[in-house]
Amino acid sequence: MTEMGIKVVIQVLYCCCVAQVACTIHYYTAAVYEHHAILNDNSTALASRSFALKFMSKNLDIYEQQVIAASKRGVEIIVFPEDGIHGFNYSRASIYPYLDYLPSPDLLPWNPCLDQDRFQDTEILQRLSCMASTSAMFLVANLGTKRPCDPLDPQCPPDGRYQFNTDVVFDDKGALVASYFKQNLYFEYAFDTPSEVQYAFFDTRFGRFGLFTCFDILFYEPVVNLIKKHQVRHLLYPTAWMNQLPLLSSIQIQRAFATRFQVNMLAANIHHTTLGMTGSGIFSPTNSSYHYDMNTDQGHLIVAKLPVDPSEDTGPRHDEKVSLEQADSLGMDKTEHCMESRGHKQETLFHAKMMYDNFTFIPLKDNDEKVHVCAGALCCYLTYRKHNVSNELYALGVFDGLHTVHGTYSLQICALVKCGGPDMVTCGQEVTEASSTMSFQLWGRFSTNYIFPMIVTSGVTLQLPDHWGWKDQNCYMKKTDLELGLVTAALYGRFYERDIILR
Repeated sequence: MTEMGIKVVIQVLYCCCVAQVACTIHYYTAAVYEHHAILNDNSTALASRSFALKFMSKNLDIYEQQVIAASKRGVEIIVFPEDGIHGFNYSRASIYPYLDYLPSPDLLPWNPCLDQDRFQDTEILQRLSCMASTSAMFLVANLGTKRPCDPLDPQCPPDGRYQFNTDVVFDDKGALVASYFKQNLYFEYAFDTPSEVQYAFFDTRFGRFGLFTCFDILFYEPVVNLIKKHQVRHLLYPTAWMNQLPLLSSIQIQRAFATRFQVNMLAANIHHTTLGMTGSGIFSPTNSSYHYDMNTDQGHLIVAKLPVDPSEDTGPRHDEKVSLEQADSLGMDKTEHCMESRGHKQETLFHAKMMYDNFTFIPLKDNDEKVHVCAGALCCYLTYRKHNVSNELYALGVFDGLHTVHGTYSLQICALVKCGGPDMVTCGQEVTEASSTMSFQLWGRFSTNYIFPMIVTSGVTLQLPDHWGWKDQNCYMKKTDLELGLVTAALYGRFYERDIILR
């Protein structure tokens, strides 16, 4: 069916539902905006509320333009990035004038656009609400919020208030329907960590949506339980992500997350090339519409259709896929096979830092071979065939341990990477371009079920594996006939269960 034909079908289904005739909606139209935020040059200085509102209105003016543009394209839900309204690098005191008051859930329902005098210091919420109602779409934005706290509360800060990094959602009539306080802060000293994990989700006619923010993506709470316990299949993800290849560029982890959990993901990132920030996308389990641009300083609106039921998305076959309910039952008994194979080509092993972690590597010396490398309880295996001859050095790396730089969390990783140069010491460096194309199968006997498959090719473009999943207690992925040079192919394992044990 042509794209025009699809649009006609969607319009008929929509009209059918509006007329209250029984029908099924198969797709919805979503948008994310990668915002080139106007930043505060003097973010640590104390300011008045009027100055803060005037500054933030500059970014909100851009939001409003994008909402209008999205509305013309039939968008039903739009997501804006983390820190897009006020920017970043504030102190706890200097950010205070930029914070809106967010009423507690027991004071809802509330439509800020229609009831503007109900609460003080809600000007940003009011304007966002009006954007949603005027455009008749759901709107997701991130802002700083405040709430007073009881001095008798042992967790109440000395200044008598909580300050949160907050996502808010307004429905297509402008009502506030959900909010979420970021759980896993990333050196954000202006904000407080909420005392309890929030599971923020809401229902629409085209599915149940859940909220999480930036650094949350690397942790079990709240996002895994949103999916596992609350049956969320559509994730809204405002972020201000600084890219770090070869394993954690923004779109790389976004794509892998949607694939691993078989969900739709709407990810909006800040765009600032000098800070290494770019990379937003709309992802279903097997389809991507994304933007990654380190060459210009312009915002970008992404619009795409998503399946209401992500499980109906067609794509790579998952052999023997393990369900979420089985995640904790895989155990540590998978290490025996790893121990049997140690010693193979040990003379070629070397160590190098990748993403601040000490990986054990083995170089790929031939154009067609099978190699393996082990560390800790994890062994990684690779069969590959290069399709062209080049002088580029590749290596297979393994890491099984605790990551402790810019966050603390446990990892198990098998990664095939292009090195930064012809010397082994360059393996693990950031690389964006490659000319070597190849077919490969990568696998490892992991001790956790939470494995995220990643393939990045030249120019920081994304590829999906032809097959991936579990077979004979190994997690694997297979890719044939890459048309672009390979930058990274990784099975990125988050060993959530081991985080506390290893700290």
